[in-house]
Amino acid sequence: MRRATTDGISRLWVLLGALPFIALGCASYQTKVDESRRLFETNRLAAVEKLEPLANEESRDQLVYMLDYAAALQAAGRFEDSAKVFLRAEKLADLNDYHSISKVAASLALSEEMVQYKADDFEKVLIPSLNALNYLQLEQTENAMTQVRRVNEMLTKLRIDGKKDFNQSPYAYYLGALLYEHERDFDNALILYKKAYEVAPEYAPLKRDLLRLSLRAQRPDEFQKFKQQFPDEPVDPIWKDKKAGEVVLIFLNGWGPRKQPRPENHRFPRLVPVMSMVTSAQLSVETIEGVAVGAVETQSIYSIDDVAIKALDGDYGRLVASRVAGIATKAVLADQVRQKNEALGHLAWLAMNIADRADLRQWSMLPKTIQFARLPLKAGSFRVKLTANGSVESVERQIEIKSDRKAFVVWR
Repeated sequence: MRRATTDGISRLWVLLGALPFIALGCASYQTKVDESRRLFETNRLAAVEKLEPLANEESRDQLVYMLDYAAALQAAGRFEDSAKVFLRAEKLADLNDYHSISKVAASLALSEEMVQYKADDFEKVLIPSLNALNYLQLEQTENAMTQVRRVNEMLTKLRIDGKKDFNQSPYAYYLGALLYEHERDFDNALILYKKAYEVAPEYAPLKRDLLRLSLRAQRPDEFQKFKQQFPDEPVDPIWKDKKAGEVVLIFLNGWGPRKQPRPENHRFPRLVPVMSMVTSAQLSVETIEGVAVGAVETQSIYSIDDVAIKALDGDYGRLVASRVAGIATKAVLADQVRQKNEALGHLAWLAMNIADRADLRQWSMLPKTIQFARLPLKAGSFRVKLTANGSVESVERQIEIKSDRKAFVVWR
């Protein structure tokens, strides 16, 4: 019995000695992410290089690093590499959907960071949703459609499982509708535009989309229903022009919210929005000869800020229950030591509570909002200029519009 007690105290000394390193590990994680984010602002390839070894190293934080790495690769224009990492991340997210008993026990005695990082439901939906953009930029429409179908499966399952409505992504539905429309599958496009409208009726362009697609899908009854529902929406004659194409700008703006410890209790995280001077972007189009064709401003269809904060608030009850259980576990462990060595018992209680900090891991490279702008164009070659409103930043690109097809432009 004495040997067992001695061994137990020895193991606790090892645990206490490891606590500073656990705390430092958390700080190191935050430091590494912050460094990558700072580099992202000025040198995206440098941010990619910082994240690469972290994403490839097996650890309980690997998934979150992998998600950041994939997003950074996409923003740096390395679409093929980003697509591969997103596919790996999706598989890892599925594997991380369970926790071992030993890791759960460690999290009770120490902190939530002792278990593997699990993506939230909305983040899991965003993996194939953002990956589809890689394939669009690579002009691999079928692969993009595969990602959209995967998203639809995930959203359907979430709805069947009774998950919160904020997990139903209007961005994912809208992107899917655009792709189906691009492939002239007007029936499925109309279905997804309807789903997007159910989730985000405040997104004004959807009224026009529902009218256009009910017309193109040859659904006169639905067209009349939407015409009565949206009497102020005009019918554009270009909808019937099968030679007309369209440029679609997908604008990923700003930074998503950042996790910080709650001021009233350091054991729990909160999400704080990151201010952005940029509110939207303008898409301007001119012919190759320099003749202005038209311009349109992006509108936000999806706020990562809102969804992430709702997801964390929805998880708050579980976090409280977990930490209450953790405090009880710490008390039992400290009391067991205190019975043999009072000073060591008090030290154990103090050290375990110091190590119990908020889990601040998050997919930190997500944008603040996802926005769209669309402009119908005749077939031909054009130059597009993208300008961030509230910033001097702008880029120019050349696009080719084909009859009854869309040209997709992604800008972070």
